[in-house]
Amino acid sequence: MVARFHRFEAVARAATSGRLSSVVRRPSEAAIAVLTPPYHTATPMTSERQRQVRKLIGFTIPAVLSLVCDQTTKQWARAALGPEGSGKVTAVIGHALTFHYAENPGIAFSMFRDLRGGRFVLAGLAVLALVMVLRYLKGTDPAHHRLHVALGLIAGGAVGNLVDRLIYARVVDFIVVDLDFWPLDPWPVFNVADIVLVVGVGLIALDVLLGRRAAGATRSTPSGSGGSSTS
Repeated sequence: MVARFHRFEAVARAATSGRLSSVVRRPSEAAIAVLTPPYHTATPMTSERQRQVRKLIGFTIPAVLSLVCDQTTKQWARAALGPEGSGKVTAVIGHALTFHYAENPGIAFSMFRDLRGGRFVLAGLAVLALVMVLRYLKGTDPAHHRLHVALGLIAGGAVGNLVDRLIYARVVDFIVVDLDFWPLDPWPVFNVADIVLVVGVGLIALDVLLGRRAAGATRSTPSGSGGSSTS
């Protein structure tokens, strides 16, 4: 009887220890699963969002820099060279490059100075051009960095002259180039906004030219390996 009791006690102890060990093992495995951080991979949506953000940055930086540079130089021209007709001239490179103050109710390089109602017509055209630039930017490939910089320069230049028209009804020009030969004898007076506008358009033309060359090179390259000759 005593031996049978000891045998039953040993079996109970073995069963209890087995259950306890399994209970102990299970929480530790669960704890490991909970404490292990999940491995996150970049989803296509996240990658595309990052590319769009980089595109926006590539556009915004040149736009803001060109706008700030334009407005800063115009404020300097008003203070140092104005008012119009004062006769103040600052020589930068002798007679070839000088600064003198002028107010332009027209568009870039003093064109359309006598346009009737030009302040509002040209301001409306500037807003329309800015909207078109932003719409065009939205559809561009995020990999075309040169194009984004060009659009930023155009936007910054357009906004710079738009600010003058809305606040002062006239755009401040102060840069004169005179090289004593046509068409630079002299070139119509201009400002920093005009410069960045021209540079932006030039970069777009360069981007189009390089894109056509790359497309032509791709078409001229054989798609597969050359066929082997048979005897």
